[in-house]
Amino acid sequence: MYQWEKWVDSRERLFWTLQTAGWCGFAIVYYIGSFLAEMRSIWLFIIILNAYAGWLLTIPLRYLYRWAMTLSPIKMVAIVITSMYVIALAWAVVKNFNNWTIYKKGYQPEEWYMYFYNTVDALIVIGCWTGAYFGIKNYQMLLKEKQNVLKASSMAHQAHIKMLRYQLNPHFLFNTLNAISTLILMKENKTAGAMVSRLSDFLRYSLDKDPIKRVPLKQEIQVLELYLEIEKVRFEDRLQVNWDIQTKASTALVPSLILQPLIENSIKYAISKLNEGGQIGISASTFGDDLILEVSDNGPICDMSEGELFRTNGVGLTNIRERLQSLYSDNFSFVIAQNNPSGIKVTIRIPHELSEHSFEN
Repeated sequence: MYQWEKWVDSRERLFWTLQTAGWCGFAIVYYIGSFLAEMRSIWLFIIILNAYAGWLLTIPLRYLYRWAMTLSPIKMVAIVITSMYVIALAWAVVKNFNNWTIYKKGYQPEEWYMYFYNTVDALIVIGCWTGAYFGIKNYQMLLKEKQNVLKASSMAHQAHIKMLRYQLNPHFLFNTLNAISTLILMKENKTAGAMVSRLSDFLRYSLDKDPIKRVPLKQEIQVLELYLEIEKVRFEDRLQVNWDIQTKASTALVPSLILQPLIENSIKYAISKLNEGGQIGISASTFGDDLILEVSDNGPICDMSEGELFRTNGVGLTNIRERLQSLYSDNFSFVIAQNNPSGIKVTIRIPHELSEHSFEN
């Protein structure tokens, strides 16, 4: 309701501003033109009266035209032309009366129809007013339509991003609940209880964060550590994590849970495949105006073809690519490569954007 009142109020201000400015401009141009005829100084007063009369007489046209726009095109044109002519006649009478009564000191024409002298000139001015009114009105309508289209596009874009982000929750939840179920069957209730507690904290973070907004990397690292604690309950010493986070990079903004699917893939396709366990490397650094994020593992050698990974049929990698595309358009890169000597390394490059809190610090 407030937005509607604000929009209506802005339209009102625009009309009265343009109405007053337009007729003031008419008076100025008319006054400058009077220099050619060497009119007496009293002529300025008459110009002001005529401009004021035009200002008053054209106000009803606004409401009449607004109503006419709701009718059929033929009726609207008929009403607009008729109203223009009537107002032009009225204004011509007022102007002639002012000219004869004030400038010519009470002059009275011999015939009554002389009061409609210069009606064509008045009609031209009123026609210009009408053209300006409909031009501005149509521009406002087009602008509003464009805003509605952009708003609808933005809402669809945000809904797409939310869908992609929330798609990860069931994917991760299924894997974790399956692990908890296995622990319960093995009667490792203490371990299962620890996983349930950490799972609760992780999902609380996941649901509390708006998928549209980006979060500082250091906050994202905290939730990744919580996720890795869940996985360490399963793998214990078999899971080793190496962090390499630059201080400057820790304040950068990143999409929430953008690295979690990569770490999950490394655990699923690397750590779980190695009897002796393995390592996951997580690094973040800045390079110019870019933020570089990397997740690597030392899992088994995987089939790679033209930079694509064929070890998974899950939603993780596709999800990340689509989220980055939605958030950054073409200003990002997402590269999957063989890690030396084995495993996979995924590198994400996105714009280096800082949170507001980083400036305060």
